[in-house]
Amino acid sequence: MTQEITRPESSAPVRQFTVLLSPTRRGARLARLLTTAQLASWNVPSDAAAQIVAELAANAMTHGRVPGRHFRLELAVEDGGKRLRIAVTDTRGDRLPPGPGTRDTPAAESESGRGLLIVETLADRWGVAHGPVPRKTVWAELDLVP
Repeated sequence: MTQEITRPESSAPVRQFTVLLSPTRRGARLARLLTTAQLASWNVPSDAAAQIVAELAANAMTHGRVPGRHFRLELAVEDGGKRLRIAVTDTRGDRLPPGPGTRDTPAAESESGRGLLIVETLADRWGVAHGPVPRKTVWAELDLVP
């Protein structure tokens, strides 16, 4: 399911894109490609956003996977075009990532564990929203104007 909604909010449009994807490598890759294409159609810079989506989708695939359940990617331009909100929702609300600023740096020889550090570095804000059961949403926001 894909949809784009444009609606007035404080005389400025808000754009929203939502898609359900399989929690597979292909679904995670598609999340990044769709983000790049959608943001280009909105004339919104996409480099940092695409990297954030790649990390969050990879986490949904790796840690949030439930057989037969999809993960949801949401992109929204909010606050009169000043902010991009990225949200990835999966159905493993029982497996919560550590919140912002609470993640330890993985060992140098470790092959994983850096995804949320990348999100924290690139995003202006990020966090985790619980529910509704059995879901969780990991979100990140990018300020589009200084």
